Amino acid sequence: MSKSETENSRAKEVRAEDFTNAVAALKRGEVIVFPTETLYGLGADALDTAAVGKVFQLKDRDADSPIPVLVADREMLSRLVAEVPPLAEKLILRFWPGPLTIVLPARSVIPRPLVNGTGGVGVRISSQPLTIELIKALDHPLTATSANPSAKPPARTVEEAKKYFAGRIDIFIDGGELTSNTGSTVVEIVRGSLRIIRVGDISKSQLEAALGPERILP
Repeated sequence: MSKSETENSRAKEVRAEDFTNAVAALKRGEVIVFPTETLYGLGADALDTAAVGKVFQLKDRDADSPIPVLVADREMLSRLVAEVPPLAEKLILRFWPGPLTIVLPARSVIPRPLVNGTGGVGVRISSQPLTIELIKALDHPLTATSANPSAKPPARTVEEAKKYFAGRIDIFIDGGELTSNTGSTVVEIVRGSLRIIRVGDISKSQLEAALGPERILP
């Protein structure tokens, strides 16, 4: 085996070890830093109320400001949400996997800090393959708030995330430098129309093209 092949093999072993350690940490109720298709995130088992509480503490985030979650597939989505309205179905077909978080009616299994005032939880399927593998291995949804304290710039590299959380988080999965400036777009279905909560990597014009401008609330 050549030197380069040996180095590649070692790198794969390190990545595999990191992945295994990350899944074990999540199952213990710990918080990890991981890459999404947009920014680095603070990941915890989204069905573990204590673990979700740790995410809010790390972010210094108000408990009344819900954070989104990631699911691996439609089957996992059905475990979390009570309904997927027709307008949401159109968005899912057009933009998932990808950086569109859709607020949908939450089932009772969702920890209260993840649910907004109208009873919704923000969900998406990521287009980052590593993230999907993590969620599948955990077999639970994963919290997906950006890896930074509130009011601080989001982390686009593991090094930036470590500056925020070294000594408080043990597991950092390196997915390279991420290029998003805004994170995911967040929307909610309101009486058959779409309310844009936050514009991110999916633009308003893209949403209008998918649904028609008349379906977007001002």
